[in-house]
Amino acid sequence: MSLSITTSTLADGAVEVSPSGEIDVENAYAIKDAVAEQLAAGRPARIQLNMQNVTFIDSVGISALVSAFQLAGISGVKLSVTRPSRFAHRQLWVTGLLGLFGNPDPCPDCADPVQQPAVSGA
Repeated sequence: MSLSITTSTLADGAVEVSPSGEIDVENAYAIKDAVAEQLAAGRPARIQLNMQNVTFIDSVGISALVSAFQLAGISGVKLSVTRPSRFAHRQLWVTGLLGLFGNPDPCPDCADPVQQPAVSGA
């Protein structure tokens, strides 16, 4: 699966960057580039990474998130993660980075992409 990223401006002036799909070694820095584009376009009140549709994120993806956080911080803009999928939430928790991104709760209505369906007749 590939990665797509959409951006929108929320009513309070925050910019929402919403990746969808897998964030891995092939495309991870597209997240940082999307944040850099928003910072270059003007100084938003804050940037929210809505990660509800992220089905996979590897260590390079985590590194790209940290780079985006640092880039926003240098510009004086707060970057946080919102609505992380259960997989993304687990990866941020395991790496000890959940607090860096605002301690978001996992998306309550998002499917767990690694959850396997029950096998019947076994």
